Amino acid sequence: MAESSRRSIDLYKDLASSTKNNRLRLSSTSPFTPTFVTSSVSQSSDPTDIYATRVHGRKVVLENPVKESREKKERLERKAKQKAHKERKRLGVVGRREAREKAMWKLDEHQAKFSIFLPLHHLWMGYMSELLGLNKISTSTGIPTTKDMPSTGSMHAKLLKADLNGSLISVRRSKNPCLLDLSGLVIHESENAFKVITKEDRVKLIPKANAVFVFAVPLFSTLPSNYDASMPLLIPSAEESKDTVLDRPHIEFELYGNQFRFRSADRAGRKFKHKETIEL
Repeated sequence: MAESSRRSIDLYKDLASSTKNNRLRLSSTSPFTPTFVTSSVSQSSDPTDIYATRVHGRKVVLENPVKESREKKERLERKAKQKAHKERKRLGVVGRREAREKAMWKLDEHQAKFSIFLPLHHLWMGYMSELLGLNKISTSTGIPTTKDMPSTGSMHAKLLKADLNGSLISVRRSKNPCLLDLSGLVIHESENAFKVITKEDRVKLIPKANAVFVFAVPLFSTLPSNYDASMPLLIPSAEESKDTVLDRPHIEFELYGNQFRFRSADRAGRKFKHKETIEL
């Protein structure tokens, strides 16, 4: 009896197809898709109406879109780098690799003098005066008033994108005790370090990681009274520029190196967000 029942079933028999368009049609009293959709939106007042207006008769993608392969992404990145390199070469911009090959940032020992870079520091103070819109002391006595004081709230966004080459910075806190109270003029800023020259005519490379720096900004404008924005900034001679920003009225700002690990050119187009900082 069991053998005859097995013989009566043909597993390889063609499924019955409809006469119209020769397509297979499956029917059910409770189709899965409408039941699943209506049960998923059961919190709505009328899930059946939502299915009829938004799902029924429309094409719905059930799989994630195919992502670009890694090889294609790498190929596009290489093309973008080659295009940027050609553009920099056309404009005459020197890259980091070319700068290292040409030893552009190497300093001779006889040029490592703090007094030689003081004119650069005075040029930076004039740059800060113009960037921050600092005012001159209006009183004839030279004693500042509250009207002459700048608003520090508007300074932060500008200082984040400012060029610090020529500024006078010092290390206030650091995990490396050898760097504490080390100060000097910034002669080159890279992504991860400041290269400074100290008053003892020594060149030091200070890493930004795990360090808190402090730098001073003049409180009043150091530009001449007849200065115009269309005029280029004049570099004072070494004899005329013997003082620093610390010898004038100034305001100090702290700089957290862990959040400042960018090149000055990259900071100019970067949007910084407020972040909570853990003390060292």
